[in-house]
Amino acid sequence: MPRHGERPAARPLDQALDELLATAVRRTGASGGGIYVLDERRRVLCLVVTGGLPAEYAEPWARIALAAPDPVADAVREDRLVWLGGLEDLARCYPRAAAALPYRFCIAAAPVPGRRGALLLLWPADHPPHFSNRERARMTHAAHRVGGLLRAGTGQMVIPEQPRLVHVHAVGAHGPQVADGFAERLPGGSLALDTEGRITLVTSGAARLLGRDAPQLLGRLPWQALPWLDDPAYADKYRTALLSREPTFFHALRPPATWLDFYLFPGPDGISVRIVETALADQPPTVPVPIRPPTAGGPVGVSRLYQLMHLSAALTEAVGVRDVVDLVAAEVLPVFDAQGLVLSVADAGRLRITGHRGYRPEVVERLDGLPLDTTLTPAGQVLASGVPSFFTDRAEMARSYPQTPKISDKQAWAFLPLIVSGRPVGCCVLSYERPHTFTADERAVLTSLAGLIAQAMARAYLYDTKHQLAHDLQQALLPRTLPRIDGLDVAARYLPASHGMDIGGDFYDVIRLDQHTAAAVIGDVQGHSPAAAALMGQVRTAVHAHATAGATPDQVLARTNRVLTDVEPDLLVSCLYAHLDLSAHRLTLTSAGHAPPLLRLPDGRTAPLTLEPGPLLGIHPEALYPPITLPLPANSLLALYTDGLVEVPGQESDDTTAGLADHLAHTDVTELDQLINELVHHSWPQGRHTDDIAVLLLRTTGAAGGTSASAPSGSARRPEVTD
Repeated sequence: MPRHGERPAARPLDQALDELLATAVRRTGASGGGIYVLDERRRVLCLVVTGGLPAEYAEPWARIALAAPDPVADAVREDRLVWLGGLEDLARCYPRAAAALPYRFCIAAAPVPGRRGALLLLWPADHPPHFSNRERARMTHAAHRVGGLLRAGTGQMVIPEQPRLVHVHAVGAHGPQVADGFAERLPGGSLALDTEGRITLVTSGAARLLGRDAPQLLGRLPWQALPWLDDPAYADKYRTALLSREPTFFHALRPPATWLDFYLFPGPDGISVRIVETALADQPPTVPVPIRPPTAGGPVGVSRLYQLMHLSAALTEAVGVRDVVDLVAAEVLPVFDAQGLVLSVADAGRLRITGHRGYRPEVVERLDGLPLDTTLTPAGQVLASGVPSFFTDRAEMARSYPQTPKISDKQAWAFLPLIVSGRPVGCCVLSYERPHTFTADERAVLTSLAGLIAQAMARAYLYDTKHQLAHDLQQALLPRTLPRIDGLDVAARYLPASHGMDIGGDFYDVIRLDQHTAAAVIGDVQGHSPAAAALMGQVRTAVHAHATAGATPDQVLARTNRVLTDVEPDLLVSCLYAHLDLSAHRLTLTSAGHAPPLLRLPDGRTAPLTLEPGPLLGIHPEALYPPITLPLPANSLLALYTDGLVEVPGQESDDTTAGLADHLAHTDVTELDQLINELVHHSWPQGRHTDDIAVLLLRTTGAAGGTSASAPSGSARRPEVTD
């Protein structure tokens, strides 16, 4: 009789892959592993064969989305060997996987050439943290052999519903009678488990302590043969011993009142278990493990619980609604072997679709906006009752909802209500392209998962709402367009901080004063809050009013300062004001504690401009802001920016500013919008800037005043606010 997960008669390609995995495990000294094959259509890595651990423990990772942050997916996607020398490496590089696999063991994943799949191997905790050259060479060789088999077997590869199981370690057969006699003479009882968790040896003492005859135990998993051991806490101890290869121990109560001690000693070909009766039989152990009675539907297996933990950890990483949709599509669909997804939220009495996968646009259009009391699909009823509905085939669906099967070509459905604190949030629909029977534990996990998705959706919706509000407010406070001024090219950009409210106090403006003069202003209000944004709006309005009234640069800042001191703000404000006379080719600057601008001359020389800054705005009503005037030749470039561009952790601002000036001097980029990208990337190559950034670039073209060679009329590009 074939073992669970095996076909009655393996095809040549399957048999070759099975033998190759067993050989790779033995030659590298690994404890177990598996071979993944890429499903090109679904962009999912499928585990086709595994060995060295029970099939149920591999189940949560039997399907891995190619885009997922996972060692196997990274190995294939980036075409590199991934090595993790222990739990610390796993937690640092793949925190989601570490949350679901809190065990001490080593992992290596090698890509199959051509990105057709991957070879995964596991080592116990006592393996050195470094991958030896011999192990690397043998694993790489094995991965290449897998690639060769897959190329040669094109057309023969059929991805199984469940991975096949193979014995990767040969069980020794020396002196079985001597070994049996030895075990029988030991006090207590002894069991032997293979790497799949099945009992292969039972002593008479173990049978007596466990209350079962040997034939009732042999060939079965302990938690299947003994219902009182069917608890995730006990299965987790076995999992620890198997993966980490470290001895472990637990207490268990054999009903009605017998406490037993179990000692697990793992090895390469299985686990030896010693069972003794607790020394004080009339007293429970000091730290008893709680026993849950089996439910009518059967307990959820430990692999399903770890599967739920894995998905829960993944959902905590989702920020916006789009992230939730992408994550559910990438993580949930492969795990449950579903092909379709519809996520909808309850909005104004209707179900609005926020994301979907595996459905044609016309189907989504028909389903979007259905009323909550719709009878077209079960979604409304499921949301109203809070009870999920499962339909194994089209006939079952048609009996209750005759129109639903006509909408799409799907064959089975799971409708999961999304409820948060008793409030309906929406509905999640998983669908299948073939009839699908939902087992009791699968329904339990999906029901629990719906609660996690609901929480994630609620958080994501609030985040998106807040983010949109912040974006709209920032857009309203910054200029919608910049004026077109002859002789001047202008580009601007505002980038909110990479975290926080996305509402900041950075601002900029360009003001046309007359036909040949203009003013440019940039500033920064302290903080990231609505109050900072509101004060920013007041400063920008005051500067604009005084500049257009004909005030000189020093008067513009002095008068704006008096306005702010009357308001008595609690926040500090820096500001830089530039007056550009395009006909006389002259630049006048004045600063209220702001970062110095950069000036690139036509010959390429670039440097920060030196000027005497006045105090920050709003501190002293009689503060003075001395101006400085200098030439501004045609084809000069003036770069104004806020301190978020140059205040980089671990670096001095002066050094960052000097490096930015050098980069501006030598760059070949001439298009101003692209030049802003260059400057930001130079200071923040990883893109995770910690403060708001505003950048305003102004380039004189020589068109104004007629004193320079003719040039195209200047233009002002629409400023960008980048999320």
